[in-house]
Amino acid sequence: MQSRVIPAALAIAAIAAGGWWFLGSDPQPEAPALPTSGAASAETVAAADLPDVPEITLGDPDAPVTVVEYASFTCPHCANFHLGPFQDIKANFIDTGQIHYITREVYFDPYGLWAAMVARCGGTERYHGVSELIYQNQREWTSGDSPAAVAENLRRIGRQAGLSNDEVNACLEDREKALALTAAYQRNAEADDIRATPTFMINGRQYSNMPYAEFEAVLNDLLQD
Repeated sequence: MQSRVIPAALAIAAIAAGGWWFLGSDPQPEAPALPTSGAASAETVAAADLPDVPEITLGDPDAPVTVVEYASFTCPHCANFHLGPFQDIKANFIDTGQIHYITREVYFDPYGLWAAMVARCGGTERYHGVSELIYQNQREWTSGDSPAAVAENLRRIGRQAGLSNDEVNACLEDREKALALTAAYQRNAEADDIRATPTFMINGRQYSNMPYAEFEAVLNDLLQD
């Protein structure tokens, strides 16, 4: 489904104020828990010394066409895109060096943020392999009846991808990384006016979700210019 963007400033403030962004729910004992730092404004957090958030990229950085994908790990249309059209785009345009592809996560909910932290847990070189497992199993891992159950489902995917339980736990409990990811999401989503997922910026122009045939036509037109 396409969803509205929840203001990221609220997410940043909620995390900084002492815990995960639970949309009004209380964190469960086995769900990721972040250390309390006291109340802080979104502006204070955004200005803090946060770790870098590396871009997730594929293809030739010098290619004539750059595609930026905005997607949420909890968005069914994003899963359908990744398991379908994206595979053809990768084979026909990315792997052939014709386009530079950048993936940016959108966080509509805490589960999407947790999934992104697990996807990034093995480093950028393993990101796409882990994210494919997350999308393939989206219906199952999001169906947990509590935050703790969802967190354990994501841990299971991390272990399936070859990460140890300690590694996955360390990633899920990395408060500074959560803040950095959320701040990057806010900055990028505001700059590109992202209001739904999946959304694509292709050479600076915004496109909504589309089937592979339409995507192919847009890319071919740009490559012929």
